Amino acid sequence: MPSAKRELFKSPDVCQLAELQPYVLRTWETEFPGLGQPAAPGAGRLYRREDVELVLRIKQLVFGEGLTLAGARRRLEEEVGERPMVAVAMEDALGDLARTKLRQLRTGLEAIMALLNRNVATPELQLVAPSPGAMTARDRATVKRAMVAHTNTKSVTKSGGAKKRRAS
Repeated sequence: MPSAKRELFKSPDVCQLAELQPYVLRTWETEFPGLGQPAAPGAGRLYRREDVELVLRIKQLVFGEGLTLAGARRRLEEEVGERPMVAVAMEDALGDLARTKLRQLRTGLEAIMALLNRNVATPELQLVAPSPGAMTARDRATVKRAMVAHTNTKSVTKSGGAKKRRAS
C-alpha cells in the first residue's frame, strides 16, 4: 500500500487508497477540473495530498450520501465558499507571469474601449514604428533565419550565360 506520508501520488496509488476503479477516477477528473495535475507528456497525472482528500470526499458524497456528480460539485463549492472549484483550479494553474500578462492585456483592452467610446470627430490614433528593443526573441529569430537563407542563396552561371538561383 502506498505511504500516506508522501506529497505526490500517482493514479494507481490514489485508486488503491480510495478503493476506486481507474475509470471512476478518470471520470471524476473530467467533472472536477482542479483534481490532479498533468505530469509530463506520456506520463499519468499526479495528485497532491489535497487531491487525495478531495477524492475521498467526493467518494463519500457520491457513494455514501447518494449525490450525483453535479450535486457533489455543488456541495463542494458550498463548502469551499463563494469561489467555485474551477476558479480555484485556474488560480493554481496560472503563474505570476501569466497573471501579469493578463493584467497588461486587460489594461490595453480597457484603453481601446475608452478610445472607442469617445465621440471625437478626428481620430487620435497614429501608427508608430516599434522601437528596436520591442522585438521579441521569436521576431529576432525569424529575421536571423531570413538573413541566413538570403546569404546562402548563390547565383550559379550555367553554360550559355543564363543565371539560375539555388539554395545551398
